[in-house]
Amino acid sequence: MKRYAKKWLRPTLFTLGGALAGLCYYYFIGCSTGTCAITSNPVSSVLYMGLIGWLLSGALGSGCCGGSCKR
Repeated sequence: MKRYAKKWLRPTLFTLGGALAGLCYYYFIGCSTGTCAITSNPVSSVLYMGLIGWLLSGALGSGCCGGSCKR
């Protein structure tokens, strides 16, 4: 159980952080005319940035620690 939680902790946090960033972007910057595809709707903005956060969690992996990589 501990290994399972550790495996999904990083993607979950990155996804939630991305979703929060998407909501903040919609609220503070957004699209005043309503013609922007992503930022005119808060749901699409949150989902898009959540996806970006999830993808970044995999791209910013743990890497090698101590000079040895385990595959």
